[in-house]
Amino acid sequence: MRVVRLLAAAGLGYLLGTVQSADIVSRATTGGRVDLRRSGSRNPGAVNAARVLGQMPGRVVMTADVAKGFAGCAGGRLLAGAAGAHVGGVASVLGHCYPVWKDFDGGKGLATSFGQCLYTFPAAAPVDLGLAVGVARIPGLKRPGLVSTAAASSAWMLMGFVWWRRRLPNSWGSQPSAGLFLSTVATSAIVASRFVVAHRRGDPDELESPS
Repeated sequence: MRVVRLLAAAGLGYLLGTVQSADIVSRATTGGRVDLRRSGSRNPGAVNAARVLGQMPGRVVMTADVAKGFAGCAGGRLLAGAAGAHVGGVASVLGHCYPVWKDFDGGKGLATSFGQCLYTFPAAAPVDLGLAVGVARIPGLKRPGLVSTAAASSAWMLMGFVWWRRRLPNSWGSQPSAGLFLSTVATSAIVASRFVVAHRRGDPDELESPS
């Protein structure tokens, strides 16, 4: 029965992640004339939406993508407790990055992963956000999106391990566990895979949103 609940959490998280926020906002603001997958950096994320559509649409996309990760965790927790929250969060990032409705071609998952972090690991969220934004703004830094994401993801995983082993306070999040650490590793791997995809097809490297 527990396995069934965890699978349900994964399914719900994935479906929430596949909601194409950038595509919806693009259609709403341009009447379908602009396809973010063919414009700008060709990535359906908040920064590309802001560059192509404007700052306000970009903010809407970012907020919606963060909400997907947060909602995936919340729904997973309702279905299968703390473990379900971790499973649902990872699945929401997977759905955002590899949506079945878009031939498994989605965004980089940074905002959605931040939503996951905000729900399951609020103690790490300020560090995660600060590193992602701060490192990306270092003058002269080459490939700021990749470097800032790597820094934030590394800190997230390291903190997940330390909080699990030492059972440190986690604000409104659940008690740190092995599930917390493993979920940070799984999500970081998914996000990294999208950067690999972007590099192979020659997309510009950028900071899509706080991760």
